[in-house]
Amino acid sequence: MRLTVLGCGSTVPHPLRTSSAYWLETSGGTILLDCSATAPHQMAEIGVAWPGLDAIWISHFHMDHVGGLGPFFAGTKHAPQMQSRTKPLTVFGPPGLEKLFDGISGVRDYKLREQPFPVSIVEIETMEKFEMVPGVEAVAMSTEHTPESHAIHIRDGDSTLMYSADTGFDERVAALGTNVGLMVLECSFVRNKPNTKHLVLKEAIHLIRKAKPGKAMLTHFYPEWDEIDFAKEIEALSPRCEVIQAEDGLRIEIADAR
Repeated sequence: MRLTVLGCGSTVPHPLRTSSAYWLETSGGTILLDCSATAPHQMAEIGVAWPGLDAIWISHFHMDHVGGLGPFFAGTKHAPQMQSRTKPLTVFGPPGLEKLFDGISGVRDYKLREQPFPVSIVEIETMEKFEMVPGVEAVAMSTEHTPESHAIHIRDGDSTLMYSADTGFDERVAALGTNVGLMVLECSFVRNKPNTKHLVLKEAIHLIRKAKPGKAMLTHFYPEWDEIDFAKEIEALSPRCEVIQAEDGLRIEIADAR
């Protein structure tokens, strides 16, 4: 698998970091992990093969993770690249996703389900395995953020990834990410957080040390990260594996699980 960061920021506008979205290439197809308002244009700007997108995963319903669903599907109705497409596109997410999608569509009777290609909305069950694209298996776990928030573990043969999305401190996140090839973990704040619904650096590194992934990537940065020496802060906490600072446009090859 290969992961491309489309957006590693938060809901706060930033000149270098757009909001949450990650492009995942697998043996069975391509998957978009979260779809912020900036994601549709980032797909075009960074140059991923967005007309062939096979599946979308929505972790929760905050705007910096779901705000691009409407614009994306409004765009695909009219994009020349999509008019001859026949293969389906499936949107996966927690309970409430279908109501949300149809609510966005109904704002001006956009008829977002009426595309040149079939569109399916699938609401997952917590801790129940499901197939995202052929041969690629996933399981999602509820997290301490919003009532519908979920982290996801994705397996493509021997290659594995865990994407936490937004989460408060919860050692179950480490369990979900145990020995994965790449652990993608939110780290919204450096030291002092305004609420318990996100992670600070020490909490994120603690979860990484427990999970023992092949490598980890921290993401979902608020602007306070701008003045931080990332490498220095990470080295001081001895994470026991490579920890990457997410950047928009960064591409990462995901090694096989250990």
